[in-house]
Amino acid sequence: MTLVSGDAFGDLFRSFEHTAFRLEPRERYNSPGEHEPLRRFLAGEPDDLVWNRPWLDLMAEHAAKGKFVHRVRVVSVPLSDYSRFGLWCAEFAIQAGEDIRYLNRAQAAGLPELDYWLFDSKRAARLKFDEDDVLLGAEIVTDPATVVELAAARDDAWHRAVTREQFLADLARE
Repeated sequence: MTLVSGDAFGDLFRSFEHTAFRLEPRERYNSPGEHEPLRRFLAGEPDDLVWNRPWLDLMAEHAAKGKFVHRVRVVSVPLSDYSRFGLWCAEFAIQAGEDIRYLNRAQAAGLPELDYWLFDSKRAARLKFDEDDVLLGAEIVTDPATVVELAAARDDAWHRAVTREQFLADLARE
């Protein structure tokens, strides 16, 4: 299995035509670029989001072109520190044009535990992680049957998920 990473992985986000979707079923992501922002978040310190600016700018660019980037984050309740950080970060990505929805893990039965991006319902990038939750790269999948299966999972997850605001409101009621 060949994994794409680095610039080749980044090219996936610059080359899709209409839609990009991600299913995020993992409890945490150990991204080196997030270590310091996560520390600041947990300490209640301010963050200028410089570390996330390339992604936010890309989301704004896609939104301006009418491209749709959306994701469903499957999270456990009560929320982990990492999930609370993700909820905070989502506010800025949503403002930039990405649509991020949330699904309580208790309501995610039947969804794949596979973390993937689906581009234009034509190709998928199955994300591979090491034992410490560090992204190793993505396996590109173009097999039509597999892509259809992942598109069906996307539709199922999207149907069950709620907006960030609704998720936060639901948490407040618990």
